[in-house]
Amino acid sequence: MTAFNHQIETRDPAAREAELFAALPAVLDAARELPAWAERLKDIDSEAVRDRAALARLPVLRKSDLPALHAASLPFGGLLAPPSPIYSRLFASPGPIFEPEVNGRDAWRSARALHAAGFRAGEIVLNTFSYHLTPGGFIFDSGANALDCPVIPAGPGNTDAQLQLIEAYRPAGYTGTPDFLKILLDTARDKGADISSIKKAVVSGAAFPPSLQKEIAERGVEAYQAYATAELGVVAFETPAREGLVVNEGLIVEIVRPGTGDPVPDGEIGEVLVTALDPLHPIIRLALGDLSAILPGASPCGRTNQRIRGWLGRADQTTKIKGMFVRPEQIAEIGRAHPGLGKLRLVVTRDGEADQMMLLAESPISNSADAKALITALAATLHEITKVRGTAEIVGVGELPNDGKVIADERIYT
Repeated sequence: MTAFNHQIETRDPAAREAELFAALPAVLDAARELPAWAERLKDIDSEAVRDRAALARLPVLRKSDLPALHAASLPFGGLLAPPSPIYSRLFASPGPIFEPEVNGRDAWRSARALHAAGFRAGEIVLNTFSYHLTPGGFIFDSGANALDCPVIPAGPGNTDAQLQLIEAYRPAGYTGTPDFLKILLDTARDKGADISSIKKAVVSGAAFPPSLQKEIAERGVEAYQAYATAELGVVAFETPAREGLVVNEGLIVEIVRPGTGDPVPDGEIGEVLVTALDPLHPIIRLALGDLSAILPGASPCGRTNQRIRGWLGRADQTTKIKGMFVRPEQIAEIGRAHPGLGKLRLVVTRDGEADQMMLLAESPISNSADAKALITALAATLHEITKVRGTAEIVGVGELPNDGKVIADERIYT
């Protein structure tokens, strides 16, 4: 029984990086054949995008913008080819966001995640992700099939019927949310059903806090997390090392400062951006709206790709202040207007019945005579860009928390 789904998971990191960026120009050229990408990439020389610094200069596509783009040019907003035989299934996620499944084995890149969790050929999988309109069920169904694992397409809910299926088919593995796995375990215990055949699980779609991880493990199920989206399938997955999530092959993951496309140093929390190297389904710098961070080094499990810390919250911190929406992009614009600053953080509070906001800015001149002038200038720029008045304060470099927050809403309403 091999530890890895494919030898590419253990290749030299420098070789992987070179291969990813050698393939990227052709993907950019394929994307340029589609009207929306043609407009976004019109000033880009594909052959010049050969490293991460060049990639970081390409425009960001925000997942939050997809519903409007799709509505303006149904069904895919000009970002994908119209429905045709290259697609096997067509989906609609909340938004609505329309997504196709490209023909092919393991179309959603989930086989590696399942293999890392111990799923092997011939083992039956109970798949409780939804098969209704959204791709969730098919993301893990296709990966299990690629591993030659028969799948019970159960979907969520209908717990009693699922217990009967488990007792009849004796699946070895579970895929679904961690919450529903706990429901199955609790209901089986209460009703005396035997679902002890389930020894492993890949969970996604909901938080999996340490307390729930511990409880499920104590009840005999080794559960591993997968970070997946409807646009990309599995982006990263947990391994037996239990040290972060390993980025999937064929993807380029960047962590950027929220509201920008600017990469942050490894270890700093920021927004997840993903580029998928599939000419039939090109995705270039899609900002998922989730926070994470790059972990240094390689996983002890032997896989050599990048690792991320997993889901650490939402990057979309848009907040209404004094009746105006203030967005992370605006805070980033303030930073660009004052070069030399470190991290910025807008803190929103209440004073009596009024909203108050203070912009905290890291700067090496925090204790110098020039700080007062910078504070005045920052407050003026804050008002100019957000149209809301607030104050500013300078702090030392490295003093702001590494939590990915650009806007911290600390208002308490009584």
